[in-house]
This record gives sequence, C-alpha cells and structure tokens, in this order.
Amino acid sequence: MKLLKLSLRTRIFISMILLVLGASILIATVSVFQYKAEAETYHQKRLERKEQAIRENINFVLANTTYMVKTENIPAIFKERQKIYEMAQVHQMEINIYDLEGRLLISSKEQFFKDTTDYLIPKKIIERLDNAPSRRYLHKTERDHKKYQSSYTYITDNKFKPLAILNLPYLQDDSKLNRDLKDFLMRLAEVYLFMLMLAIILAYFLSKYITKSLNIISEKINQTRLDKRNQKIEITNASEEIYALVAAYNSMIDDLEESAVKLATSEREQAWREMAKQVAHEIKNPLTPMRLSVQSFERRFDKDDPEIDQKLKEFCSTLINQIDTMSSIASAFSNFAKMPAQQNEILNVPKITKLALDIFNENYISFYTQKNEILAKFDRTQLIRVVTNLVKNAIQALDEVTDPKIVVSVEEEEKMVCICVSDNGHGITSENSDKIFEPKFTTKNSGMGLGLAMVKKIVETYKGSINFTSKPDKGTIFKVRFPKKTENK
Repeated sequence: MKLLKLSLRTRIFISMILLVLGASILIATVSVFQYKAEAETYHQKRLERKEQAIRENINFVLANTTYMVKTENIPAIFKERQKIYEMAQVHQMEINIYDLEGRLLISSKEQFFKDTTDYLIPKKIIERLDNAPSRRYLHKTERDHKKYQSSYTYITDNKFKPLAILNLPYLQDDSKLNRDLKDFLMRLAEVYLFMLMLAIILAYFLSKYITKSLNIISEKINQTRLDKRNQKIEITNASEEIYALVAAYNSMIDDLEESAVKLATSEREQAWREMAKQVAHEIKNPLTPMRLSVQSFERRFDKDDPEIDQKLKEFCSTLINQIDTMSSIASAFSNFAKMPAQQNEILNVPKITKLALDIFNENYISFYTQKNEILAKFDRTQLIRVVTNLVKNAIQALDEVTDPKIVVSVEEEEKMVCICVSDNGHGITSENSDKIFEPKFTTKNSGMGLGLAMVKKIVETYKGSINFTSKPDKGTIFKVRFPKKTENK
C-alpha cells in the first residue's frame, strides 16, 4: 500500500530496477538448476555406459571359461588370470559380485568404500531389484558431502538364468561442473551489474521525461476554476499519449467555459423541470384509478338495478374527489406553493382511508380498522394521496404473484394513528432499502419514482413517520404513523 502512495516517477524508477534485478535472479536460478540437472544426467549416462561395457566383458569371460558356469564357480572364474582386476583397471571402476542372496563373492578390491559397498546387500535393495521391470536398480546415497550411485544388475548365463548380482559403485565427481557453474555465475553477475547501472541511469532520465509533462498537466488541472478563465496547456516534445491527454484537457477547458455560461440558465430550467415532473407524477396518480373506475362502471352499469342511483352517486363522489385533488395540485403549481396547500382538518382516518380504497377494483384488497372513528388533524387530499400511493406500490409489487393479497388497516397506538399497508409481493432487496424514499428512485420500468418520496414528505409535515419491513419474495409492510387528535385539541 505504501508503494501505491509513491509518485509515478518513483514507481517507474523502482519498477525498472526491480525488473533488472528480478531477471538476473531468475536467470541465475534457472542456470543453477539446469547445471545440476545436466550433471545428474551426465553421471547417470556415464554409469550406464560403463555398466554396459563391463557386462559385455563379463559375458565374454563366462563364454570362454573352462569352469562350469554356475554361482559357486563365479569367484574362481573371475580370479583366473586376475580377470576381475583387469576389468576394474580397464574401466576404472570398482567391481563387486554378490550371490543371489546378497552375499559377497568377489570384488576388485579387498577393502571397499564404506560409503558405497558392504559385504552383504541389504534385503530392500534385492527386493527392488527383483521388482524392477528392467532388472536393474540404481541406489543413490550422499555421505560426507559426496554423492554416490550404485547400480545393481543380474549376471546371467546363456539361457538368461540369473547367476549373481553385479554391483558397480560410482562416485559423482562434480568438481569440474561446479567450477564451470561458478565461472558462469561470475560472468553473469558482471554482465548484470553493468546492466543494473545502465538501468538506474536510464530509469532516472526516462521517469523524469515521462512525468515532466504529467506534472505540467497536474498543475494546470489544480488551477482550473469554474469562476475564472482558465489557460490551455501548450507542450512540445511529448509522446502521443501525452498529446492526447493535453488535447482532452484543452477540450475540457472549452467545454467548461461554455458550461459556465449556460449554468445559471440551466439551474433555473432544471428547477422548473423538477417541479413539472413532480406535478405530472402527482396528477398521474388519480388519473389511472379514475380511468379504471369509469371502465368498471361502464361494464357493470345496469339501468334496471334498484340501487343504481346510490352507485352512481358513489361513483361521481369518487371522481369528484380525484378531480379536486388534481385541481388543488394545479392551483398550488400556478401559485408556486406546496402541492397541494395544507388544510388542517379534523378527519376520521378510517373513513377517509376506506374512501381512498374505493377507487381500486382489485378484489384482493381488504380493509380492517380497529375502531370506526379515529380522529386526527390532517389534510384530506394529502391523506388520500398517502393511501393511494402506498396501495398502488403494493399492487405493482404483486406482479406475477399467484395468490396476491393486500391488507390495509387503521389502528391506534397510544397517541398515534397507524395506517398499515401490507402485501405478499416480491419484497424490497437490501440494496434498495436505503434508497426507497429518495426522489426519482424507482425499481419499475415506468414511473418517476416520486411517490414514496412525496408520501414521506407529507407524513413528516404532520409530525409523523413512515417505515417499512420487507423480506424478498415474502412481502412488504409499510407503516405510516402521525399524531391523533386529543380531547383538549
């Protein structure tokens, strides 16, 4: 994290140095591993070649001996004319021959290297030799900082019947390879030391060159102000990317000056647009239920119905109430007042709530009240707007729900009136919970997102509160609380 706080120039400088150091360490590491791998392969191949030559020599001796070729005669066969010592001298290898039980029969030396051979082959080596597909086993050991390889193979007669076990102890002499490796690393260190010095010089000047133009641009950006005329950047001998950045900055300066001229006018126009959006949203709320009410009345109209006069009266009353609401909004807008103007009336909250629900034709909306009369000081039109907005949101949340339900209830809570609107819709996610009352926030494909923001503003105007609880795919409960009318008021 501290590296990220360094300047760009310092980071470029450090990055180039680390790149050279990292490359040198990586190449040195790979070289060491490569040398070791080549040394191991070299010794294995060398031992295999010597073993092949000695086996051919042994087969020649067995084919030309006058003794009967069997395990008991092996010492006599190879002591004849000092054959085993001759082979060891020719191939410069110690040769040990054991019987099939692992006991020593004959050796080219009377005294063995204690690190490589013994008078008896361990049983685990004989077992691994028997189980080896190639009938050959290579045993590796390391003692006193020296590496040994001992190969074990079977000596067979002309019918490939095992007669004895041939052991060739081999001392890995890596002194020459180690000298070569040391010389290579010294030369590599000299080369990379030179490259490191060159990289330091190059990194210094390159980082300075790259960041020089950026520093000029940074200073100009810090001096940029909306309330004054800003100077453009003029720069030469820069890279294509820097030129593109300078061109973008100069273009931004032109746009900034043009924006500054338009800002005052834009702010006033924006205020009018926001006001118009709110008015349109509030007027749209009663229009949709009004249209649904007219369509429903048209479908269910029966002139022979004995209660037709009463139904017509209720229908007209509902429409008149919504028309009054739109009229009050229009009046408020034209007078630059609040929408609509507050009228402190003593209202029967259950009655007004039931009246607001009459414009909805959904049969899954149910209403419950704790008491038939609960009085509160509130504006009639705004209370209707609160209820219709909450119910409308609940209906929209029930899209594609198989068994939709909305319950609207009015209850008393000590000195407060509580209007509760609950549904079993899709619910509100935790990501949207903090933004649900923000103006113009909406999760629907249509709508201005002003409904709940307006509800919150109306309720808080009357010293009330609104909150909700929700579970995804379970439903949501909105609760509106505001003071009820007390007896002394």
